[in-house]
Amino acid sequence: MSHSFRNTTSAVVFLFTILFTLPAHAQRKSKEDQPLWAKTSLSAFKFRNVGPATTSGRIADLAVDSKNPGTMYLALASSGVWKTTNNGTTFEPIFDSEGSYSTGCIAIDPNNSNVIWVGTGENNNQRSVAYGDGLYVSRDAGKSWTKSGLESSEHIGMIAIDPTDGNHIYVAAYGPLWSSGGERGIYESQNGGQTWTRILFVDEHTGFNEIHIDPRDSQTLYATAHQRRRHVYTHLSGGPNSAMYKSTDGGAHWNKVSNGFPSGDVGRIGMDISPANPDVLYATVEGHGTFSSTDHWYGYFSSKSRRALCHS
Repeated sequence: MSHSFRNTTSAVVFLFTILFTLPAHAQRKSKEDQPLWAKTSLSAFKFRNVGPATTSGRIADLAVDSKNPGTMYLALASSGVWKTTNNGTTFEPIFDSEGSYSTGCIAIDPNNSNVIWVGTGENNNQRSVAYGDGLYVSRDAGKSWTKSGLESSEHIGMIAIDPTDGNHIYVAAYGPLWSSGGERGIYESQNGGQTWTRILFVDEHTGFNEIHIDPRDSQTLYATAHQRRRHVYTHLSGGPNSAMYKSTDGGAHWNKVSNGFPSGDVGRIGMDISPANPDVLYATVEGHGTFSSTDHWYGYFSSKSRRALCHS
């Protein structure tokens, strides 16, 4: 074997040694350089479905017992009401024997956690939405239920219970989705649901999806109206009669929020009162954006500008 051939062979062996050992060396070095969290295995941590454990459609609403936060009630769009008493470790169905499998909202009496109110009929407006048969109340923490009216509303938007009187209840009745009429508007009961009085009504095509009570003054109410209609071929979500209303005398009189709040064709309105400062209100208005109110003055917020609006 010639000297030149031996030199060539040695060079090839050296080259292959570098090629095959460098990646492993670099890999070992990169692992050594990684921070501690990157070296730690997280395989022991897994996401857990807190329930219900089987397919049951959308969760429309939930209510937490303020005196015992480990107890929660879930209102499901197509599977009744479920209850947990152990922070969601296990759930049990508590509404299977009632007249509707579809529920849209749920509320707990703030002064008596054994009293649970349920509004049946999912409070959404898509094509695959089931209707309900009115209101139900339980006075034994969900063990038994009593039907409590508003059967022809078909969809209950929200229930608000007077924090000073558990027998004083307000209901936002959405009304039928696929037709006009029915029980729609804001309803009030002063006798624990035995009788109901409609205290705010717009028209046969417009229902109410939310009702809120100011936590400092149960005479101050806010309600949101939504004009909508579902057809096989389309969904008309909005119109000139969608609006926000306010009452300062427990619903005896109502004023439409205007002078800056959107008008014309308005879609669904979602709103809430800040628990930290009830002077601050927030509203998201379909087709118009997000609004904020501070001490009853309204301001419009967008990504481009903020403009002050007038007193309502």
